Amino acid sequence: MSTQIDYYELLECERTADAGTIKSSYRKLAMKYHPDKNAGCKDSEAKFKAVSEAYDVLKDPQKRAAYDRFGHAAFQNGGGGGGHAGAGDFSGFSDIFESVFGEFMGGRGGRQQARRGADLRYDMDVSLEEAFHGKQTEITVDVSAECDTCHGSGAKPGTHAATCRQCNGHGKVRAQQGFFVVERTCPVCQGSGQVIADPCNDCRGEGRVDKTKTLQVNIPPGVDEGTRIRLTGEGEAGPRGAPAGDLYIFLHVKRHAIFEREGTTLFARAPISFTTAALGGSLSIPGLDGRTHEIKIPAGIQSGKQLRQRGAGMPVLQGRGQGDLVVQIDVETPTKLSTRQRELLELFRETETGDECPASHGFFAKLKGVFAGE
Repeated sequence: MSTQIDYYELLECERTADAGTIKSSYRKLAMKYHPDKNAGCKDSEAKFKAVSEAYDVLKDPQKRAAYDRFGHAAFQNGGGGGGHAGAGDFSGFSDIFESVFGEFMGGRGGRQQARRGADLRYDMDVSLEEAFHGKQTEITVDVSAECDTCHGSGAKPGTHAATCRQCNGHGKVRAQQGFFVVERTCPVCQGSGQVIADPCNDCRGEGRVDKTKTLQVNIPPGVDEGTRIRLTGEGEAGPRGAPAGDLYIFLHVKRHAIFEREGTTLFARAPISFTTAALGGSLSIPGLDGRTHEIKIPAGIQSGKQLRQRGAGMPVLQGRGQGDLVVQIDVETPTKLSTRQRELLELFRETETGDECPASHGFFAKLKGVFAGE
């Protein structure tokens, strides 16, 4: 090929064209001049190599900048614009590193591995009751799924992908740069080792199309905020039959009117009258498990005291047993009193000795001692 032909002219693009325009033009020309579609035609083969070389330079921002400034001289005599090392040399060094160490790192050995489809995320809200009992539900997601027409191959039915003649199916091509042999991803097949001359009309050679899928989801008992459920293979389909990614469902537990949660422990605040606090009694609290739990209140309980009911909390996720229910007591002072109630309280106050409320009696005794200089 003639190295003096302008790369932009080869790709039929303006010098101001963006990366997407250059890529689109290259794909069109590569399909037009590919040797598989022009068997035995030397002119087409030469044209194919020329547009591939042009695209290899213009797709790289650093190489393109060097070409815009120095022209073809930027890549002669070892590159770098007249023999001087430039920014474009670092990409070549990266390829050299991969060429030397690729076999040890798993990067060599023929055709590149098929690109796995992307993982997806789905956020789901559940109530605390649903988190307690678990549930079966359905979700609807929009994903790229395998094309039913070509079954993911990307080729029109009745045809098949052919081995890329540019790289002979290896997915990579080699080029001499001074004393080094540089190995790069094949610009024709993008590393797959195969090309599709007659792509599927429905997926345009991608092997996947956009679909809406309805999936069954099993939420186990005991899930918590941020619990992640993975549906293997339900993410984006990979291109041309490559494995699909996974779908991750992130659970968010909605706030409950009564209970708060910390791990497997449930917390609730229960206001009681000061007479119940003084004389003792019991509380009936409906649990998430459907049972009514009787909480015994000892006489003389103070506000802020926590009472624990074993086994009345949240179930252990993927395990056995349940956590506890913790009830915090809040002693409520009456705000409305009848005449009779007030009389009784006045009578109670007249008969107080201080021993009834040892904490307050001790506090005021200390105050007296401090101000008396004791």
